[in-house]
Amino acid sequence: METLLAPIFDFLGCETPDEWLQEAVKKDNLPVVLLDHLVCELKAAQSAMYLIRKYAVDKESGDALLAWLKPFEDFTYRKVGDWRELANHQKLNKSMLPRSGTPYGQDLIDKMVLLIKEELHHFYQVLEIMDMFGIAYESIGSSRYARGMLREVRTYEPEALIDKLICGAFIEARSCERFAKLAPHVDKRLGDFYISLLRSEARHYQDYLTLAGDIAGEDISQRVQYFCRVEENLILSPDDDFKFHSGIPCN
Repeated sequence: METLLAPIFDFLGCETPDEWLQEAVKKDNLPVVLLDHLVCELKAAQSAMYLIRKYAVDKESGDALLAWLKPFEDFTYRKVGDWRELANHQKLNKSMLPRSGTPYGQDLIDKMVLLIKEELHHFYQVLEIMDMFGIAYESIGSSRYARGMLREVRTYEPEALIDKLICGAFIEARSCERFAKLAPHVDKRLGDFYISLLRSEARHYQDYLTLAGDIAGEDISQRVQYFCRVEENLILSPDDDFKFHSGIPCN
């Protein structure tokens, strides 16, 4: 696990503060940690789908992606359906082909479709964990974290796409780091689940970063460092809304 996590710690500008970890392991906060984790998995899938639809595929393929995620969105945002039925909706039944004139389209599709499949599988696994602990699904608001980074994305292309991919890398890397931090301090069943997520989360961060560099066609280290400082500030500054990616809790 140390070998897996070493690049994550090198990439991130800071480790999760002890104050957040102390709050996260409190029994009373288990519902919010799991509910926010659940929604984060869906948002990760939605973000990847957005990138494919906007930058890589035609309308028909884009519509197939929307249909793929619809049952998960219906359950999460409209409370429609039985969560157990989502196990039957974790596969994409259509091949995604890049539209012409998009040199990076196939690579973007391949990496993001795999990410979506894994995030939806994780979404279902979180629901299983919630059921195990007797935690019912309820709506939960989003944290400032992703908004705080995406606010810094440039508004012109391809720089906007490059920045979004860098943001995705930081979100995945931070998730991986926090799962590793939490695992030794929670119920063994939950800790084992968190450990099982580390390899895919680490690969997701690397896939985002590789795509950003390939699409830029030049050194992106300055832009990565810029977002590193933005992300570090969000993690180390006081935050009165405790969530999976929140900053230092205000007590």
